[in-house]
Amino acid sequence: MEDGSGSYDRAKEVKEFDETKAGVKGLIDSGGTKVPKFLVHPPENLSSSSTPTSRDFQVPLIDLDGFDEDLRRVQIVEEIHKASETWGFFQMVNHGVPNRVIDNLLQAIREFHEQPKEMKMKWYSRDSKQRVRYYCNGDLLVAKTANWRDSIAFDFQDGPLDPEALPSVCRQAVQEYIEHLINLRDVLSSLLSEALGISSDYLAGIECMKSETLVCHYYPVCPEPDLTIGTTNHSDPSSLTILLQDNIGGLQVLHQGHWVDLPPRHGALVANIGDLMQLITNDKFKSVEHRVLAGRIGPRISAACFLYPSATHRFKPYGPIKEFLSSDDLPIYRETHLGEYLAYYRSKGLDGNSALSHFKLT
Repeated sequence: MEDGSGSYDRAKEVKEFDETKAGVKGLIDSGGTKVPKFLVHPPENLSSSSTPTSRDFQVPLIDLDGFDEDLRRVQIVEEIHKASETWGFFQMVNHGVPNRVIDNLLQAIREFHEQPKEMKMKWYSRDSKQRVRYYCNGDLLVAKTANWRDSIAFDFQDGPLDPEALPSVCRQAVQEYIEHLINLRDVLSSLLSEALGISSDYLAGIECMKSETLVCHYYPVCPEPDLTIGTTNHSDPSSLTILLQDNIGGLQVLHQGHWVDLPPRHGALVANIGDLMQLITNDKFKSVEHRVLAGRIGPRISAACFLYPSATHRFKPYGPIKEFLSSDDLPIYRETHLGEYLAYYRSKGLDGNSALSHFKLT
């Protein structure tokens, strides 16, 4: 808070906020009408920044219907190749996850976050090793400014979670959604392999998309959306991310120097290439910056499923795929393992800079 001398103790304000275990939603529930200073972003981070928003571009939409039929599969693979190479993002329909399962998860996320604070507090934790945890801003203690969102994460990297380890309000919905997403993961793994021009089982064989972490975000209505942001611009540390978003909107993708809206589409899912995929493909596929704007309409609800190497391969080195290298195509990145990459990614926080540059050879 500010005192008479005009000084500001951010660490103190953040600590007091974190100790409430009520998240950003707690600020609204307590009658707050102003965005606290630790959540206020500099103008260049916000929608009024020098990076323009463009309506001239549209994120690719790919219909996966018929992916197991030869002629249709060739077309889908080509669309995925083009989208992954130029956008790093694509929206998917006819992906095999039923609308009922999607709607149930969105409702369950909302019900968890809208419980009384006392019901949620027992799940609140800053320990990233805790497999089910509720928190506000994973980088709250290291980032210069915080984001206007609360989250609950489910870590499946060490295998299935004991159902009793999940909050009862979202237990069934999360389990059912993950079951369907694992099927979709396997489909996308083979399609992405073929889009890279390698055997369809290649990515499955190196197990770079073997395990899942599901992070479910809740963005409350914001009283001053011009001062803060839902999620700072960033790229994902995963191999691939599969995103479910509700009908509120606010997700933007950076493309050719412009922020492009990715409008919600009921029943659709979004796939985006992660940093590890860009690293192992030696920049063939792009991990692209994206962000979420805060808004006066909401809450906005989303669920991001991050696909990572298996837990048993946490320290397995991953580097550019040898088939992509030659005397003309030298490796751009050094080898790293998931443990090292995530440690660096978390240490720097969502600061608007890609973690990939830290692993470049030149």
